[in-house]
Amino acid sequence: MLIREATTGDVPTIARVHVDTWRSTYQGIMPDELLANLSYERREQGWHHILNNASIDHSFIYVAEEQSGQIVGFASGAMERNGNSVYQGELTAIYILDRYQQRGVGRQLVRAVAQKLDQMNIRSMLVWVLASNPACRFYETLGGQKVDEKEIERGGTKLIEIAYGWTDTSTLIQDF
Repeated sequence: MLIREATTGDVPTIARVHVDTWRSTYQGIMPDELLANLSYERREQGWHHILNNASIDHSFIYVAEEQSGQIVGFASGAMERNGNSVYQGELTAIYILDRYQQRGVGRQLVRAVAQKLDQMNIRSMLVWVLASNPACRFYETLGGQKVDEKEIERGGTKLIEIAYGWTDTSTLIQDF
């Protein structure tokens, strides 16, 4: 599996992976109508915006690409967005197609994000995840500690998000 920085040519596939994984991961967690109304085109616009403003926002995207050239997942990172004084970096998104989960792709993507943050002299990181998302175990396995919690609303449904944090991301880089 090749982990590389995303290019604008990857955006349509990133959008597809994003929408498809939201629909499978959040079924039964988020409202059906919200998931049904997700749009590849709107996600493409969002990811184009992120890539086009990466130098301003200090954000970046990595993709996981099979030998065949198919992108099967992605992760994005940036400087922490809410002014947290302990956690300076953020894993802002990570999505992997269902059939490629449990194969180490997520670990490789998290490592790439941690390495990029390290190159930016950022050595702590957090990620926000829905409390009801089975991926919570993934972050705990990687050594993430629950550091915060907040209530959000999506499609009229109140949900709890948990922040997992790493005060030293070198463990994410070295443990692989």
